[in-house]
Amino acid sequence: MSRVGLGSLGVVRFGASSRDDHPLEGFEELAMPLFEPLYNFARWLVRNSNDAEDLVQETYLKALRSFASFQPGTNFRAWMFRILKNTFLSSRSTLERRMNDAMVSDEDCQELAVETETPEAILMNRSNSQLVQRAMGDLPVHYRETLLLCEVEEMSYQEIGEILSIPIGTVMSRLARARKAVRESVLSDPSVPLSRGLSHPVETH
Repeated sequence: MSRVGLGSLGVVRFGASSRDDHPLEGFEELAMPLFEPLYNFARWLVRNSNDAEDLVQETYLKALRSFASFQPGTNFRAWMFRILKNTFLSSRSTLERRMNDAMVSDEDCQELAVETETPEAILMNRSNSQLVQRAMGDLPVHYRETLLLCEVEEMSYQEIGEILSIPIGTVMSRLARARKAVRESVLSDPSVPLSRGLSHPVETH
């Protein structure tokens, strides 16, 4: 799968003024290690490699423009992921966002309990990683993004809450529902015997 590098995003040509008259020094040092995780997150959100590259490109450009307002010492990773998430949301239609937000609000209020099954048991040990990828891809976006940030990016509940602008309780609720949906989808597949454990790690896009 192709990747676009930071240089091809037009960042070097972007002539915004910033702190200390060196707009790129601090930004590139912080942002470059996040390129692959951001692309992976975008790929799961938009389900298309070209759209994911566009989303990451726009995220980096927006982040560079706003870099002067970033507070040193705070969570840069969460800041970048939040910009990507907000950019993704702004690309969707107003009606789609309203319908999704209403559905999320209703569902998150119904269940706050977190399952006792560990993330490793749910996602890191499985008999067919392709089944798991398909199950994750079939999840609604608000469940898929929460699960990806937790299990693939290994973020804390607090970081996920900051990125998605939701309470920690809602993070926990979405994780519980997402894990349950993935498990049920995998176990319902006729190619997976019920007595078999889950044994292969998830492969990210």
